[in-house]
Amino acid sequence: MTTGTKSVEEHLQTARDFLSRSDEEFASWEVLQASEKLWGAVTQAVMAAAKQRGWDSGKSYHRKVVIRRLYEESGDDLLRGGYAAAEIFRANFCHDFMEDYQIEENRPLVRDFLQQGFSLVEGQANGC
Repeated sequence: MTTGTKSVEEHLQTARDFLSRSDEEFASWEVLQASEKLWGAVTQAVMAAAKQRGWDSGKSYHRKVVIRRLYEESGDDLLRGGYAAAEIFRANFCHDFMEDYQIEENRPLVRDFLQQGFSLVEGQANGC
């Protein structure tokens, strides 16, 4: 059973909005807020995929299960690696520990993860 009242499209739009705000905040070196928004984008994208498939995504544990199931569905290692990189940004928001090089190394992984997630959801919606 899925949770929440947002539609798949609303989750995707929220994810895109968070990603855009994250980019702006990273550009201004507001790293903690940017980290939070990047994690928010990932969460919303995962929730969109889960909702589309009728899977639960209300808790952090559920979202990890969604990632595992999406990986099994697609075989794309980017889903696991990108989600793990996103979790680092989640922790960074709470603990402010990331060095500049870590941001530069991990941020593209998360962005690629999001693009793949958007494609999986949109492809499923188009019947692909």
